[in-house]
Amino acid sequence: MRVAVARASAYDLYLTRALKHAKLVREGSGPQALEMFRRDRLEAAAGVKQPIVAFAKAHLDTRVIPGRFMVIEQAMGTPKGREAGSRYLREFIEEMKASGFVAKALAASGQTDAAVAPPAPVK
Repeated sequence: MRVAVARASAYDLYLTRALKHAKLVREGSGPQALEMFRRDRLEAAAGVKQPIVAFAKAHLDTRVIPGRFMVIEQAMGTPKGREAGSRYLREFIEEMKASGFVAKALAASGQTDAAVAPPAPVK
């Protein structure tokens, strides 16, 4: 089993550890990996869902397997000892989620099946 992936992507790193009976075949980017998947007749391709769904719509001989094999959580950080900066980042992130900004940005970028993280616990 050969699986096309974008080199050094989060899913490449995850699948490198998780797959035991398949060979990852790497390309420089997600679109290049999908083209290699098709051109070299690989058995599978792994990547970000939205581009794979779009690829499958354009190539009717392919299909997208339902569900997902991992979740990539996004985060922000600041150096230790900068409590004011840390507090500001926490408040900013929560404000962007609560105001609908993140949801609108996801919708505007076509990522309609991405979910906004729930409110963080109050510290």
